[in-house]
Amino acid sequence: MPTRRAFLGQTAAVLGLAASGRQVSAASHTPVNLTAREASVQLAPGGYPATSIWGYEGRAPGPAIRVLQGERVRRRLVNDLPEPTSVHWHGIRIDNAMDGVSGLTQEAVAPGQAFDYDFVAPDAGTYWYHAHNRSWVQVARGLHGPLIVDEAEPPEVDREETLVLDDWLLDPETALIDDSFDQPMRMSHGGRIGNLITTNGRFDLSIPVARHIRMRLRLINASNARIFPLQLAGLQGWTVALDGMPLAQPEPLEDVLFLAPAQRADLIVDVTTEAGETAHLVRIGDDDQPASQVAFPVTGSTAQTPRAAPMALPPNPGAGIRSLADARPLRLVMSGGAMGRMDSAFLGGERLGFRELAARGRFWAFNDIAEMTQAPLADLSLGEPVRLEIVNETVFPHAMHLHGMHFREIREGSPVGPMRDTLLVAAQETRTVGFIADNPGDWLFHCHMLSHAESGMMTWVRVT
Repeated sequence: MPTRRAFLGQTAAVLGLAASGRQVSAASHTPVNLTAREASVQLAPGGYPATSIWGYEGRAPGPAIRVLQGERVRRRLVNDLPEPTSVHWHGIRIDNAMDGVSGLTQEAVAPGQAFDYDFVAPDAGTYWYHAHNRSWVQVARGLHGPLIVDEAEPPEVDREETLVLDDWLLDPETALIDDSFDQPMRMSHGGRIGNLITTNGRFDLSIPVARHIRMRLRLINASNARIFPLQLAGLQGWTVALDGMPLAQPEPLEDVLFLAPAQRADLIVDVTTEAGETAHLVRIGDDDQPASQVAFPVTGSTAQTPRAAPMALPPNPGAGIRSLADARPLRLVMSGGAMGRMDSAFLGGERLGFRELAARGRFWAFNDIAEMTQAPLADLSLGEPVRLEIVNETVFPHAMHLHGMHFREIREGSPVGPMRDTLLVAAQETRTVGFIADNPGDWLFHCHMLSHAESGMMTWVRVT
């Protein structure tokens, strides 16, 4: 068996791409089973044993669910796991009862039981689904998959690939998943960062392509905490959508694209590398050195000549936000973590010192509360505009995700940013977003560094 040094060396280098996964139609009126179960898969390099995971249909990522915009998604979650679970349909403007947040929108599904999810996918784009009960554990074990909603008139491309980026924290000797999910150092710092990086559950694979073809790449960051800085090499690309929502105009991708946990990006890329060479989706490592995330060996050339920049994707319904001049002002202050200045916070209605909070697994706070709040951050009226200031007083970045609705960033002196559902807020940074409370229900707002959410960074809003 390879040594620990060899394991870390192999897994820190490069990832590749597997096939996008089985595509499952959702047009049937009968729910299709989505079974969460234990399975054994080969994640680590050759010479290592298989890894025991939890996966939908025994795979990680789970099967690709693909529908046309406006179609229904019907899935019966069958729980064959040893603990309760639920499914969240990330980024979908969904009926609240179908949002899948255990303890807020539904009770978790007990082992041996089932739950039917039935909802319309109103917006075209790249989305994903994942466990939302003990998610910092269950997502890390593999419970996630892509959800693709196709436009009625998709862009003209020669090929499309869905790329689910993830990382795994494995024992370097046994390739088993490290089960120290509550490890205080990780929970109080940047979160659970893996030592094996995969794309679609595979590493060190490549996709042969021809020169001059145009591809649509759907990128999904399904990791617990890793931020992926990505660049193109041998590819000319444009960003056409973020978090599933089309940009007003495609933006040339000439620098680094930062993809935080739960964020997605749709790229349209042209293969410009000569035949016999290899293009790459490049990941910038922690040491600022590039590594090939996905390799695209160019095996030949098409007769296609270089093309003009792509057109914008068709906008989704309800993507506009009217004036926020009369918006409800809200403020969310994030505090805590290692090297933070949080001396105390409320837990269970009692103010506790940081050491007491840490002993109870609480390292972070929203507005001085170190747990899922009993009362909502705000009671909002249906259709009410909201201006939310997010203040990060910590020394770590946080990927803030709003369920059920989309927001735009408000930037001083520049246009309103693109529609998103997850925003990366850097250390010691303040960002402001605006949204319309256009979906009734109780909607979670939390950090998608999932161990941060578990240890204090969760709240919610009510829309009636």
